[in-house]
Amino acid sequence: MVGAKPKFQIRDRANRVTSPGARPHVRPLRWRWVAIASVFVPLSLVLVQCGKAPSAGLLAANTPASSGDSFVDRFPTPQFNDRFPTASESLVQRQVALARPQRTVRTEPVRVASLTPTITLPKPSEREELTTLVSMKSSAFPYFGNNPRSEAPFLNISKGDRRGHRAYNGRVYWQDETYNDNRVLVHVPETFDVRKPGVIVVFFHGNGATLERDVRDRQMVPQQISDSGVNAVLLAPQFAVDAPDSSAGKFWQPGGFKRFMDESAGQLARLTGDPSSAKAFASMPIVIVGYSGGFLPTAWSLEVGGVTGRVRGVFLLDAVYGELDKFASWIENNRSGFFVSSYTRYTKRHDRELMEMLRNKGITVTENMDAPLRPGSVVFVQTRDGVTHRDYVTQAWTENPVKEVLVKMAPALTRIASAPSPAGQ
Repeated sequence: MVGAKPKFQIRDRANRVTSPGARPHVRPLRWRWVAIASVFVPLSLVLVQCGKAPSAGLLAANTPASSGDSFVDRFPTPQFNDRFPTASESLVQRQVALARPQRTVRTEPVRVASLTPTITLPKPSEREELTTLVSMKSSAFPYFGNNPRSEAPFLNISKGDRRGHRAYNGRVYWQDETYNDNRVLVHVPETFDVRKPGVIVVFFHGNGATLERDVRDRQMVPQQISDSGVNAVLLAPQFAVDAPDSSAGKFWQPGGFKRFMDESAGQLARLTGDPSSAKAFASMPIVIVGYSGGFLPTAWSLEVGGVTGRVRGVFLLDAVYGELDKFASWIENNRSGFFVSSYTRYTKRHDRELMEMLRNKGITVTENMDAPLRPGSVVFVQTRDGVTHRDYVTQAWTENPVKEVLVKMAPALTRIASAPSPAGQ
């Protein structure tokens, strides 16, 4: 019958229809199982891995911490024993275990070029510039004596165990905060040579100052010393710390300035690395620079300091607020030294008064800085309007006036250093 299906069909293993009587193509059974295994075994391994629970470390690092967890709970730090060998271990053994395989080392001699032409050794006298803070017992504070103007104790206020000083402005400054810093800013330029004629510059800062913030960084006094090229070192004692007070502390006392300079000689010798130089520092001429409120310790150091003859120069920076008699007396009796006062309109009246006092004593006064500074020079310089008192240490009649005065003094330094001191000083 046309279109009728055969009564039966023969299908092979691949489900393909073959005609009756045809012999189906049959693969060996063992090869069929190999093919099946190659497909299903890798898949089963993946499913096994997916079925495992995540490790504790992975879970902790990738899931948010519960409210009771801490950073240490989630990421514990290694214990001491994890980082260092135990008593049963040997550090040498651990090092050997971690050592890399040895490499072959070349043992035949190798020619090396001489290094002598490329090495420049420093001379014994050379050293680096030094700027540091040194504690000194003879510095201005702490001070437990009297105020010489009133003969009353300087620390005139007490509150429990605290003691303080009531300043002229009525405010109380406490000893442990304002009058307890005995440090001195010391600067030794790298070119300084104690074997040559030199000078010690003593800088008395003004009100509201600290040695680091103001004297060193803002007023750049150490830098001005170095830039002058003069064979000089710097000493700058701390007075009232960051307070509007000009109290002189130990420099009020007879011989106080001498004790300070004697102790400084040993400190400078130690800092420069030559203990034998203490004797040279102990006799080296001194130039006192007083800025603003620094006029008070300057005046008292000249009057009762005990080393007036070593002071061969006084430079006041807008600082003649009083003590005119002390300045006039030193100028009159020390003609081997120079005196310079640079001033603004704030101190003009007192400077004019001091000039008149000196002229009445027959002392020549110059009102410009055109000539070099020589022993006996007395100079007053008025600065133009617009120059501020706060910036006066770096901007007076010229930029960097401390440097300028030292440069003006330099040609006569040998004469200044060798000039005889007054009898007994």
